Amino acid sequence: MTSVLAGFGALIAVIAVGWVAGRVRVLGEEAAGVLSRLSFYVATPALLLLTLAEADPGVLASPALVAIAGSALLCAAGYVALARWRWRSPPGRLATGALAASYVNSGNLGVPLTAYVLGDASYVAPVLLFQVLALGPVGLSVLAGAREGVSRRRLLTQPLRTPIVLGCLAGLAIAAVGWRMPEPLTRPIELIAALAVPAALLAYGLNLHGAPRPASGEGAGQVWLAVVLKVVVHPVLAYVLGRWVAGLDGVALLAVTLTSALPTAQNVFVYAATYDQGTELARDVVLLSTVGSVPVLIGIALLLSGT
Repeated sequence: MTSVLAGFGALIAVIAVGWVAGRVRVLGEEAAGVLSRLSFYVATPALLLLTLAEADPGVLASPALVAIAGSALLCAAGYVALARWRWRSPPGRLATGALAASYVNSGNLGVPLTAYVLGDASYVAPVLLFQVLALGPVGLSVLAGAREGVSRRRLLTQPLRTPIVLGCLAGLAIAAVGWRMPEPLTRPIELIAALAVPAALLAYGLNLHGAPRPASGEGAGQVWLAVVLKVVVHPVLAYVLGRWVAGLDGVALLAVTLTSALPTAQNVFVYAATYDQGTELARDVVLLSTVGSVPVLIGIALLLSGT
């Protein structure tokens, strides 16, 4: 698990730099918002284009998708049902909480985790594709509709006007036709894509400066609901669906359980900050799920590695 812990350490280090920058105010008051928008509108679409251009769309048809999609959707639906019943949360906040309870950090932590523990990083591909092609666009549509009060027609077409979704579609189109982009084209895209993760992490760190203790305000119950669903319920559901519904065993079962136990992706914070819907909720869940997922991931690896 050395590389996994190193992955967590790298994330925390960059977040800490953002916190320090916020403390000394070297980037100004609007830095967090600018970095979030830079990641959302420019860098992340470039990163997803490059990632999916080399992916195999056929992995979406694998039996693992039953466990991956099923567990994520059940956690998201569970959050929406409980938060709406208990706190009467508005649609935008419900969307942020649902994403926080189900959207895993498949890029920064999923790749090193599967590469080290399973010996093959391709196990994270179904998770990545499901999130960027299905779970993310649905959540973004709700967030956009909650902020703008748009019509139903505009809401339904929102994914087609979202930079992240457009980047995914472009990447899949390139993969489908088997085109290899020439180096003069990929070089600038790679440079822009390299900004996605550090920009999001720095923005997250900037938002942590001056913020109250996580889960200490009025929304503490919603934060802990999302954290428990993400860290505990999500991997349990993935294991159950993977073993008894999809018929997975061995490494395939371990892969879907491990990837489902990953913490909430910082993308959720970027989405929430971009549309100003539940930003504090996303910030707290990302932090607490990152801390809480470490022993869970280690426990899963130890318990299931011999199955």
